[in-house]
Amino acid sequence: MLEVLKHSKTYKVNNQQNNLELFTCPINANQFDYHRMVESLLESVADFSVSRRTKEQYQGSPMTLSQKAREKFREYKENKGELGEFLLFCFLEGHLNAPKILSKLELKTSTELYVNGSDGIHFLKLPSGNYQLIFGESKLYEDLTDGLRDAFLSINDFLKEENQKGKEKSGIRYEKSLLSASVFKETWSKEEEDFITQLVYPTNKQPFEVDDAFGIFIGFEIELEKYQRRLPNDKFRDMIDDHVNKIVEMKIANIEKYIEQHELFGYNFYVYTMPFLDIEISRTKILESLIK
Repeated sequence: MLEVLKHSKTYKVNNQQNNLELFTCPINANQFDYHRMVESLLESVADFSVSRRTKEQYQGSPMTLSQKAREKFREYKENKGELGEFLLFCFLEGHLNAPKILSKLELKTSTELYVNGSDGIHFLKLPSGNYQLIFGESKLYEDLTDGLRDAFLSINDFLKEENQKGKEKSGIRYEKSLLSASVFKETWSKEEEDFITQLVYPTNKQPFEVDDAFGIFIGFEIELEKYQRRLPNDKFRDMIDDHVNKIVEMKIANIEKYIEQHELFGYNFYVYTMPFLDIEISRTKILESLIK
């Protein structure tokens, strides 16, 4: 699902404990080629929007499945965060190989019932045989610093089970309680089903350890001067790669500061970043292309 996106670089953060990944959109004629990006991600809309069980029910009717998935995504489109949630899902599944347990669409059934939740839940099997339960957090901001700061603030509130709206149902323990229903909505291998069941109903016979972790996606805006847009195509691509790497590299210290500030020492963070031109306009166009 990420074939056309360029994986520019992996940065190590916080004494090699965490990864910061930088991806960029494909470039065509000195423009970010969002159309090509959308084409590569279209099939992922169904994976994001509907359960695996629903996908199996319609496996012989791909057009019907696509229609149902886009309808569900379209109904959800009122929330401005949905593109970030979708792209985070794509990175966690497509790059980190961390399968989805629940998407934000399945978690956020009502704004009155559920606030301040994660942007989806995934799991990752580690080389040791243990697992991480990955809670998602995504932001699309003009400024990368603001996006990272608010993402870690949201994670801190999520762990402390606090929210700014005064609603009751929020936080990590409440979200874990929703996982039990997911066992019956999805189709898992025996090992995966055992993992989810034992996560929700832990026993001392559990054959593996599970630690909480976080996946973060930050989309941010870059501005270009006219002289940069006039560069030859190959020089433009080099310039973009150099420019965004300088921006991202400067934020590593910020991430380490937020981990220290919120005392998030024991958690692993998988941070994904991606630049956009005219981020608000691009967000709208990409979403419209995904659900039309």
